[in-house]
Amino acid sequence: MLPELKITPLRYVLAVVDQGGFHAAARQLHRTQPALSMAIRELESRLGEALFERGAQATLTPFGRYCVPRFRELITQHDRLSRELTAQVERQAGHLDMAAVPSVASRLMPGLLADFVVRYPGIKVSLHDGNADFVREQVLAGEVDLGLTSLWEGNAALSFTPLMSDALGVVCRDDHRLAGRKEVHWQELMEESLIGNGTSRLLQGTDAAALREHYAFYISNMISLTAMLVAGMGVTTLPRLAFPEEYERLRFIPLSEPRVEREIGLLQLAGRSLSPGARAMADFVARALE
Repeated sequence: MLPELKITPLRYVLAVVDQGGFHAAARQLHRTQPALSMAIRELESRLGEALFERGAQATLTPFGRYCVPRFRELITQHDRLSRELTAQVERQAGHLDMAAVPSVASRLMPGLLADFVVRYPGIKVSLHDGNADFVREQVLAGEVDLGLTSLWEGNAALSFTPLMSDALGVVCRDDHRLAGRKEVHWQELMEESLIGNGTSRLLQGTDAAALREHYAFYISNMISLTAMLVAGMGVTTLPRLAFPEEYERLRFIPLSEPRVEREIGLLQLAGRSLSPGARAMADFVARALE
């Protein structure tokens, strides 16, 4: 049966060696010499061999000379691990993987990550972007710790914490007849050349659901969708965060009837604890977006 090695007696042995005697080691460790000697004798008993020569002040036996460098290596590894674990618990170090829908990844995450790395410089973050289905699958598969997304449908295996609302609107070119409007009723879109996209599912179950039957095109890729809009090929509906505002020729007009919003929030596995780094991110994002 292997002997159980406790760290403290090993430290005592090294102190005796480094300080040149039991008395000096006891003084340096703030222990009494009898207590120090007893702990080392108990260690020798567990190992089944003496570490120090009897009657010789701090003279190692051959077995002791064999053990001392190995004790040092074990204590070094122990202390390194303790520091790493403490840093994890105190959210000073670690790594986390996140997934976010493109609109959140491009609009919200740059500012959030810039502030997060200042506060937690030791935590490394990997960010993956994709549509809501991609984010959900990444979280379900355990490929990422957290998702920042909208939740299309519930799943008992997932826990979703809503943090903010993102209203749906109409996107068109600046010379379109609707471009100067402050709001648009969904029925006005029935006469338009409509372009569907991945967020069009938000209309399902609303008064505007009929629009989904009148799409002239369906484009899931945001770059291609933007190109079609800039070319004046039609209009589409998008959440405000997904609106490509860097394109000067495009306009966003809120949809007044019905008022449709998607909830943006944190997605994680239900009943599963987050790592300290992921918990730090979840708390940080919640405070920033609530």
